[in-house]
Amino acid sequence: VQLVESGGGLVQPGGSLRLSCAASGLTFSMFAMSWYRQAPGKERELVAAIGSAAGSTTYADSVKGRFTISRDNAKNTVYLQMNSLKPEDTAVYYCRAQGLGVIRGLDYWGQGTQVTVSS
Repeated sequence: VQLVESGGGLVQPGGSLRLSCAASGLTFSMFAMSWYRQAPGKERELVAAIGSAAGSTTYADSVKGRFTISRDNAKNTVYLQMNSLKPEDTAVYYCRAQGLGVIRGLDYWGQGTQVTVSS
């Protein structure tokens, strides 16, 4: 199983980025997908999550109204659209896949992609 994040980089405050996480080696539609982030010296935190059918989403209060999580089951990819970025959004962003139903307990992480918000 591989989860490969991309789309990170350096952006000015107020700017936008779209992160992608391409999954392989798993039945993508059977996994809930989520994005986490970890800033230096801080614990990893949940940013956004989406159910298998894309109808159920949840967001951290700090990103509500600015970030949008989505998934394309045909492409085995989950996205995180990040708008109105703030310096406090600077972190390494990780993709996570958690199995549902009969495969509950399967849990995979990507390697992370750096997002830096700075002028």
